[in-house]
Amino acid sequence: MPGSERGANPEGPDGALGRIAEVQQAPSLPPDDTAVRQALAGVIDPELGADIVDLGMVSDVTVGATGTVSVEVALTIAGCPLRSQLRGDIDAAVRALPGVSAVDVHFGVMDTSGRRDLMDRARRRAQESAVGPDLPAHTRVLAITSGKGGVGKSSVATNLAVALAADGPTVGLLDADIWGFSVPRLLGLSGDLQAEGGKIVPIEQPVGRGMLRVVSMGFLAEEESAIMWRGLKLNRAVQQFLEDVRWGELDYLVVDMPPGTGDVHMGLARMLARTEVVVVTTPPVAAQQVAARAADMARKGHLRIVGVVENMSDFVCEHGTHYPIFGQGGGERLARSIGVPLIGAVPFDPAVAIGGDAGTPVVLSPGPAGDELRRIARHLAAETPERTVADGCTARLLGAIERAVEAGAAEAGRTGGAAEAGRTGGAAEANEETRTGAASTTAGASETRAD
Repeated sequence: MPGSERGANPEGPDGALGRIAEVQQAPSLPPDDTAVRQALAGVIDPELGADIVDLGMVSDVTVGATGTVSVEVALTIAGCPLRSQLRGDIDAAVRALPGVSAVDVHFGVMDTSGRRDLMDRARRRAQESAVGPDLPAHTRVLAITSGKGGVGKSSVATNLAVALAADGPTVGLLDADIWGFSVPRLLGLSGDLQAEGGKIVPIEQPVGRGMLRVVSMGFLAEEESAIMWRGLKLNRAVQQFLEDVRWGELDYLVVDMPPGTGDVHMGLARMLARTEVVVVTTPPVAAQQVAARAADMARKGHLRIVGVVENMSDFVCEHGTHYPIFGQGGGERLARSIGVPLIGAVPFDPAVAIGGDAGTPVVLSPGPAGDELRRIARHLAAETPERTVADGCTARLLGAIERAVEAGAAEAGRTGGAAEAGRTGGAAEANEETRTGAASTTAGASETRAD
């Protein structure tokens, strides 16, 4: 009989033998906003190293009934070179969600407040995840910076490091000017950096009664080679010089920063929060105004500015006559405008260029520039570094108390017989400022802890 043999397949309802009807799955529902944002948390900004949700870059998410997801992302600048990469990463992350039929990515531009908030978040995240540099806790870190190139920053940094070492300390000199490295030539050093136990070993040079330990890109690349790095790669080069170098016992680490304001400066503020900054400028007004930006960058990174050095100041002839070849007063104006002292004015001296070309720092010989650079180095060595942030809430509170006490004492001295009343008034003022400062401290406590 038909269909009675073993293994015969019954005839299906559509007339086909052995066919099993497919099970139809119900279509997935579109994801909600929370699910989309969770997926976007996996998209990392390539330069800042944090996810775009945590950085506050995702300004809006909209999910349509048919599964179309629209994501609006705020960039720091309109022409961001990472726009295409971010678009692809966002599209891939959102499309992986069930129920998504299409992804539309729209880019906007942050306002000034948004950019400031983003950098604050990025800085805090980086500080939390940073690996500490291989430096003793007592090492003073002096970053020599400038707003523009051509002001003699590297010469100042190198000569200050040599002058500090000549008096006996052990001084590290980090040439963080990755693109424009010049420290090896200024010191007359050459050779390759070696590694021991997974750490880079600095090149050492005895100086006077002390020791100089030097790390520079110039020991890893040809002097004429262009270093075409930017962003994260540039910052990680400096990070490696700090974390992966066996600096050993150091009294000072002098860092020759690249000119301007950028990735290396932000990276140093993140990795070495105790850094003290010396700003180098020249007499012209234009140089002073550009150098003010470097000072502003340091302040935004919560770094202390030690002072200003004016380089290429007056030329002093053998008869003692001063000639302001490049103008006058730029260092003093800059120091006054940013509220720090002018700690030195290095005269224009041909011996600086001659010594730099020969690899014999001018600070090792008597002369106008060498004498002033030695004086600046001794000033820095004699100064006790402050450990408080100048614009922090606690510092403002202590400053208010100190001002109130000084005001009360001055009032008491002026009034003579009315000294008691003066002290009472001063105490009342102190109490009022203390209460005001305490409120500021309480209100800003979370911000202070984050910084």
